[in-house]
Amino acid sequence: MTDFFQLGDEHRELLDHADRIAREQLYPLAQKMDDDEWWPTEVFPQLGELGLLGVTVSPEYGGAGLDFLSCGVIAQAFGRWNHAMGLAWVVHDNLFANNIYANASEHLKQKYLPDVCAGKKIGALGLTEPGAGSDALGSMRTTAVKDGDHYVLNGAKIYITNGPIADLVLVYAKTDKNAGSKGVTAFLVETTTPGFKVAQKLTKMGFRGSQTAELVFEDCRIPAENIVGELGQGHKVVMSGLDLERAMINPLCVGIAERALELCVDYAKTREQFKQPIASFQMVQSRLADMYAWIESMKLMTYRALAACQKVGHGEAGRGEIHKITAAAIMYVANTMNQVVDNGVQIHGGSGYIWESEMNRLFRATKLMEIGAGTTEVRKLIIAGELLSE
Repeated sequence: MTDFFQLGDEHRELLDHADRIAREQLYPLAQKMDDDEWWPTEVFPQLGELGLLGVTVSPEYGGAGLDFLSCGVIAQAFGRWNHAMGLAWVVHDNLFANNIYANASEHLKQKYLPDVCAGKKIGALGLTEPGAGSDALGSMRTTAVKDGDHYVLNGAKIYITNGPIADLVLVYAKTDKNAGSKGVTAFLVETTTPGFKVAQKLTKMGFRGSQTAELVFEDCRIPAENIVGELGQGHKVVMSGLDLERAMINPLCVGIAERALELCVDYAKTREQFKQPIASFQMVQSRLADMYAWIESMKLMTYRALAACQKVGHGEAGRGEIHKITAAAIMYVANTMNQVVDNGVQIHGGSGYIWESEMNRLFRATKLMEIGAGTTEVRKLIIAGELLSE
């Protein structure tokens, strides 16, 4: 059990276990992933063998059958040591695998989840489109037209994490052009399907090893049985999944901030100026104290949101209290992480401004968390909307 103030023994042990694996196996890959936008293909199968994929998926389909907080502490550990891999893992395990587990037919779950949980197939989610962002549903132009027992998809998706390496993509498309933000349907698309292609691999400022792409669908025929959820009800899958996504991004932020503080403490003890370590300067001590307090508050919001997600049934998110809590948590946690890492760069001085430094790599990662899964501004709109509707 977790009381929002500290992790229970089981979650603490899982955090330590994931931290050890991330430190030993993922951290050595981080620099090359950042330098070259490189993806190590062997990692996901290894994580599958270690039982760190399909965390919230039932063992019936090859998953671990654990709760959202368990998923969160694994993300926290990955965020400490290789946040680019951590983001790819969150997209695969939460945005894709948990979404399929929660919303797909029994046939689709039996067909795809075992390989996804084993790391043999990598998943992605295709929602955002060129020319659309915060209004992803209302501005959606990707269409799916019924043709016999198939649907023909045409359109494009952009900023898709895992896009260049995905075997499976959960794609949202308009099946009713006259239904506004509704009339959207979710489809499970195999990337070997004729008409699917990766149009371009995108080069990013941060999270560089996490592969990102623009995807294009040109007369891509998808079996009708690959609909996830109900026809024309994809907006429900989107909104429910976004709340869980926001909750699952938080622990990545915590992990990044924890690593930044660890680097700063070590640096302050060893870096000397005026014939003494900079840790002896009260201004440096003040920054370290602020960073610690901010991180502890980030943990409270993170664990609170994850615990709240566990109490929400499939399809019940996207509205009400959970909508407000997850938006508030990611808004606060992402903004606070930015403060933590900004102070970390200041403590490191010139060395923190050099591209190759680990502190610089952490700093370049901060902005994405204030944009992805709904911008800070959208998060505020969600919170205010729920408050004013009460």
